[in-house]
Amino acid sequence: MSLISTRGVGIRFGGRRVLRDINLSIREREIVTIVGPNGSGKTTLLRVLIGAQSPTEGVVTRGAGVSIGYVPQRLAIDRSMPLTVSRWLRLAGAHQASDRQRMAERVDIVGLLGEQMTSLSGGEFQRALLAQALLARPALLVLDEPTQGLDQPAVASFYRLIEAVRGEIGCAVLMVSHDLHVVMRSSDHVICLNGHVCCEGTPTVVSAAPEYQALFGFGAEGALALYRHEHDHRHDHADITDTHAG
Repeated sequence: MSLISTRGVGIRFGGRRVLRDINLSIREREIVTIVGPNGSGKTTLLRVLIGAQSPTEGVVTRGAGVSIGYVPQRLAIDRSMPLTVSRWLRLAGAHQASDRQRMAERVDIVGLLGEQMTSLSGGEFQRALLAQALLARPALLVLDEPTQGLDQPAVASFYRLIEAVRGEIGCAVLMVSHDLHVVMRSSDHVICLNGHVCCEGTPTVVSAAPEYQALFGFGAEGALALYRHEHDHRHDHADITDTHAG
């Protein structure tokens, strides 16, 4: 079942056309990643999909009762405003204290509940944002470059957490990411955006597309090589296991 879809969606800011002819569909439980260069309209598209911005043209259709959890690319909090992690989670709505406690434990911020949001490290801050987004147990989790600015261990830890939580909740995931190796390893469907959908499909299909190669060049080749290495290694391991089993 489609959770959210678009038909002919476009966005103009003044005389500038940012997006055009966007047709896409996000289905239950799938992981969809949007990639594209800076200025390609990725964040704008996410804002349209979650209902924070109306399209200039075209139609966005959301399934009845579909709940969306959103983790923004960045969130500016006034350092003079007292806002503890516990208070931040309460802003998610009328959830029981026990639900907030369990979610804090799940994303490993239970020891930070009394800390100010502005005092957290980058990885801690992103986990606090994620915890709030997950409290409603969304059918669709939307992530806008959630690991931007994090070091590599924090990036790996955050993506492992996303994969685990998705399995537990059973939600679909739509994310914007520049971590191409993660895209190739984890996504069911990739959308390459540059003002319009240049190409889309499975990671291997998109990586082989000339439009994708033109945008990402050698970096894309590296990501694809890593994906193929891991993919082939898994198959080789399975073949060896099957041989021994036989």
